[in-house]
Amino acid sequence: MRYWLMKSEPDEASIDDLAHAPKHTLPWTGVRNYQARNFMRDTMQLGDGVLFYHSSCPEPGIAGLAEVSSTAYPDPTQFDPKSPYYDPKSKQEEPRWVLVDVVFKKKTPLVALAALREHPELAQMRVLAKGNRLSITPVTSEEWRFILKRLM
Repeated sequence: MRYWLMKSEPDEASIDDLAHAPKHTLPWTGVRNYQARNFMRDTMQLGDGVLFYHSSCPEPGIAGLAEVSSTAYPDPTQFDPKSPYYDPKSKQEEPRWVLVDVVFKKKTPLVALAALREHPELAQMRVLAKGNRLSITPVTSEEWRFILKRLM
């Protein structure tokens, strides 16, 4: 089993949106970074744990827990000219972008980015690295356990 931190802007898809979605499941659309895409396509597996992170908001941080609930499949937004995630270079027969579905597990009190930075045990988390802008980053099992036991 692997663990991930997946960022979403709460005005686009929040932990509450996930909790109230049909079957408590949402497709993780709109990823347009090759490294993040490769994590979904090549590494993510059914049942992997997800720290659902609110980003680009007044107080960014972990807002809840989710789980990967599908294998990767083509992101339909890449083909929709009305979508902000439209990619005119992506073709139906050779899609560039994939997504996975995530299912809601639990809403938690917000674990703010500042709180994550306070703990030396989390110093190597990719989300804390200077310049990190990836929307999906791996989380070690040690980081996962520390966050669940000490911060939630």
